[in-house]
Order: sequence, then structure tokens, then C-alpha cells
Amino acid sequence: MRAILIGILGALFFSVTFILNHAMASDEGNWLFSASLRFIFMLPILFIIIYSKKSLKKVHNHIKSHFKPWIIWSTLGFVLFYMPITFVANYSPGWLISATWQLTIICGLLVAPFFYEYVQINRQQIKIRERISWPSVWTSSVMVFGVVLVQIPHISHIEIHVFMMSVIPLIIGAFCYPLGNRKMMILVDDHLNTLERIYGMTLVTFPIWLIVFICGIFNSGLPATNQVVQTFLVAVFSGVIATTLFFYATNLVKHNQAKLAAVESTQATEIIFTLIGEMILLGLPLPSPISMIGIVIITLGIFIYSFMNGIIRENHKVL
Repeated sequence: MRAILIGILGALFFSVTFILNHAMASDEGNWLFSASLRFIFMLPILFIIIYSKKSLKKVHNHIKSHFKPWIIWSTLGFVLFYMPITFVANYSPGWLISATWQLTIICGLLVAPFFYEYVQINRQQIKIRERISWPSVWTSSVMVFGVVLVQIPHISHIEIHVFMMSVIPLIIGAFCYPLGNRKMMILVDDHLNTLERIYGMTLVTFPIWLIVFICGIFNSGLPATNQVVQTFLVAVFSGVIATTLFFYATNLVKHNQAKLAAVESTQATEIIFTLIGEMILLGLPLPSPISMIGIVIITLGIFIYSFMNGIIRENHKVL
């Protein structure tokens, strides 16, 4: 329960991303700047924090010792997660993006075969591939049904290719985020804490973000002051605070795939926070009745999912 509550708090801060990305897209801000500036701003903030804790050398040494996996999983967990989110802001409001993003609930379960658990059999340690928790998949399908309802009114008002451009990138990000995050947790194990891991992931992907930023300059010139300020706010509230909270929550249950998926499912509350934020700050109207029903179903799905996972775990213990 503690990890789930922390996950919900992280979702509150994560909603800043969807709200401000929509605001920047509405002001015709280049999505390349929305993506890159967040991490460019994050690096010095995290550097100061890690430096004050005298942990820089520890992080840098770990990266040097495992450079290739650091690059691979950080790119998946940060670059291929966040660029799709900023890209689709050109096509959809923040609340719709955050609703569709809940596909990561299913994706978080489906990436289980990419991981292994070690069991002791006859004094030998054997590596066994994780299995997809199909009971969890079925319970989480309640939330996916809600996502479909949310999208129905939106589909009827846009061309199919625009709709695909706003959904396919999110599906890619929804797979990359839990996969990269979990792989990094396994890689660092207990050698680095949450903030140290975030700093390391930001550091190794920094050259990529610089390239993305330069591409933005060639594409549309320097970013407007308003976009710079807004991406700085995203970097602080979402990049540092929300990411730290969410990574900390997942770290609490990192050895249990079902519990991990339950924490990741708390991201569904981002929809509520984003919707309220956009209505207050951006003057967006209330979504259609069908979309509202979908939002309610997604929210209720969190509790159903968490409750059913508790029953599944208890039954597993009995067996």
C-alpha cells in the first residue's frame, strides 16, 4: 500500500508533463525542445544533489563498469519513453494522452519474459524466465477498456492517420518505459539509490538530448522564452520530483513483477490530475460523457487491479 500511495503522489507531479506539453504545443513550441530541454535542465539539478551527497564518483564508476547496458536501458527508459509523449502533444490534449498512456499497465505485464528469477534447486541456482501474469492481464484489461472509451469520441473527429500518429508513439513509449526502468533497477541493484540512478540515466543520455536540441534549432530556430520556462518546470516537477517518487515506489517492490505492475498502474490517476489541471489552467471544456465514463472506469480499475493482485498473491502463497 505504501508503494501505491507514493506512486499516486508521483502521478500528481507527472501530470505537469501532460499539461505543460499541451500548453507548449498549443503555442506552436517545437516538440524537440519540449523533449530535450527537460533533461538538459535535469542534469545540473541532479548533479548538484548528487555532488552534495558526495556520490558522483560512485555513480560514474558504476557507469564505467557497465557502460553498454547503461546506454541501452537508459535510452529505452528515458529517450524512447519521453520523445513519443512530447511528439503526440501536437495531436491530442494532455488528458487524452495521459489516458492513452495507461496502456503501459498492460505493457508492464507483457515485458515479464524479458526478465529472469533465480531459484535454488538441489543446492544449485537456476535461472528461470519470468512468466506473464495472465490473471493480472485480465484484471488490468478493465483499465484498457476505459482507455478505449476515452478514445472513441476523439476518433470520430480526426483523420485516421492523425489518430495513428497520436497512438502508435505512445504504445512504443509504454513498452520502453517499464522495460528500461526495470532493467536499470536490476543493473544497479542496491549499489545506487533512486536519485543516483536517475542522475546516471540522465547523464548517459545527455548527448542524445543535445542532438535532439540542435535538431530543434535547425528546424525552428531557438526556443521561445515561455517554452524554456515551461520545460524547466517540467524538469523540476516531473523530471526530478515525480520520477524520483515513482522510481522509489517501484524500487520498494522491484523483486515482485505483479507488485511492480500494481505500482505502475497508479499512473492512471494522472488522467484525473491532468484533466483538472487543463480545465483550470488552459480553459479546456469537460470531455464528452463517453470519455468521462472511460476516465471513471480507468480510475476504478486501479482499485480492482490492486485488490485482485492481492488475492492472486495470497493464493500463490497458499499453493
